[in-house]
Amino acid sequence: MSYCINLGNWNSVFAVPSCIVDKHIKLAGALQLKVLLWILRHSGENFSLSDIAKSFSMHETDIKDALQYWIETNIIRLDENSINPGNREVISNTTSMEDNIKEEKQNKVTDKENNIRPISRHQKPDSVHIASRMKESQEISSLMQEAQIVLGRPISNSDCAILLMLHDNDGLPIDVIIMLMQYAVSIGKGSMKYIEKVGISWAEQEIDTLEKAEEKIKNLSKSWEAWSKFERIIGIQHRSPTSKEEEAVCRWMYSWKFSEDMIKEAYERCVNANGKYILKYIDSIIERWRKQGITTIQQALSERMGMKKNKNIRAEKSTPSYNIDEYENYSIFDDVLEAKA
Repeated sequence: MSYCINLGNWNSVFAVPSCIVDKHIKLAGALQLKVLLWILRHSGENFSLSDIAKSFSMHETDIKDALQYWIETNIIRLDENSINPGNREVISNTTSMEDNIKEEKQNKVTDKENNIRPISRHQKPDSVHIASRMKESQEISSLMQEAQIVLGRPISNSDCAILLMLHDNDGLPIDVIIMLMQYAVSIGKGSMKYIEKVGISWAEQEIDTLEKAEEKIKNLSKSWEAWSKFERIIGIQHRSPTSKEEEAVCRWMYSWKFSEDMIKEAYERCVNANGKYILKYIDSIIERWRKQGITTIQQALSERMGMKKNKNIRAEKSTPSYNIDEYENYSIFDDVLEAKA
């Protein structure tokens, strides 16, 4: 089988510098190459960052990241909000490195005002450093390629920086990072922000082998499954649980072995008493059952009947010794008439 070029498509062509293929075809990411081709295709035209983003149906931030690689490798030069060659107005709001540092400082101030505890991290590597690491390490290059497959989308320079930091700074092995991404996608949380947060947590917990990662994912999956069951039991819409909710529900189901019927009974008692769902109240009911050895729904219902009976007995003991009906029919004039007789 042989291949030939369809000459009908050559009525409209544009030039691509040879160095793109010679030096950058292996180092540049898919999005970076696509953005460069788009710019070369529109050489001599005036367009903005939003025009490029609209063509790719992507956020402008990702386009900025892709462009940064070509700026730092001097393929594209940023000069007073214009990109050469051709003196075309391409990006009117591209920020410099100083602007990025200023923005990062401002974010830190905002986080402090909102009492958000910042994550202690090194400065993210730039496109040149990422390209250099990919060139010198086949593992790093494979990680970036695998990330696009697992996430099902092109990854930006910012994404690459996060993955590289999880490996170089946090010490997570490549296979553990890939497993983390696979898990994140499986639960519908494939954002790089979530992957970075969990990756840092794993590094702090020294989850640095596939075996440890598999065990961690197994425990996380159990927690996710337990919360999904709880949502179904009490009939609430799906949402992410708080850490206290996650811990409590797992304890009820897996550590204390309470059935769904028992948990539903505790929830209904909570709502009847308070008019709403209160985690601490439900937890106190289930913990009391555990201490009293109440493990079945029949025992729980018997307990409720006993509590109701005791309540009625206490109410009877507090009633007056006289007959309230007789008292209401009694009149002080009865005593007056009796005295006259």
